[in-house]
Parts: sequence; structure tokens; C-alpha cells
Amino acid sequence: MSPMRSTLTGMGMLAGLAACEGAPTGEGNTGVITGEMRADYLDAVASVGCVLRDERQYGAVDFQAGLSREQTLAITASYLSKGQAERLGDGNSIRINTGPCAA
Repeated sequence: MSPMRSTLTGMGMLAGLAACEGAPTGEGNTGVITGEMRADYLDAVASVGCVLRDERQYGAVDFQAGLSREQTLAITASYLSKGQAERLGDGNSIRINTGPCAA
């Protein structure tokens, strides 16, 4: 299992919390997830083609949205849990299907 996938799998328990506006991001808490942070995340994900594959995409999203990696992972996990993102066939890549990435 890739490090990114295992991290996202571990974040599954946080998905319910992260889905709530203003919910803590979990251990290593760097603050709360706000609607503005989610909007910035979606814009950043759209700029990398709506698919998170590896460090290049995650790093770009972190930087463009002004998020920590923990916040990026928490938001990604929340979209996975709500069906607004899906794992692709390779098992490591995640396609976001909401906001500017809605099909």
C-alpha cells in the first residue's frame, strides 16, 4: 500500500468530522476546515486536472490553497466519504468530482 493511500485510509475516521464546517482536522491539528479552505482546495485541485496522483499534485494543492498536508488529506478524505471523490483503478489516484471538477 502506498504511503499516500495508507495515510488517506487512516484519515477515514476523520472524514465524518472533516465533513462538518469548522471541524477540527484531527491529531496534529493545524486548525479547522472552513468553507473558504474547501473552496481554495477545489480551485487548486482543478488546476492540477482534478486528479491527485502523487506528491506533485498534493504539493501543488497544499501550496496553492495555503493548506497543510494534514488539511489537504482531511478535505480529500471527506470528499471520498461523501461520494464526491473516487479512487481510480490504480488504487492510489483520487479524482475529485465536485465544484469545478464536477463532471
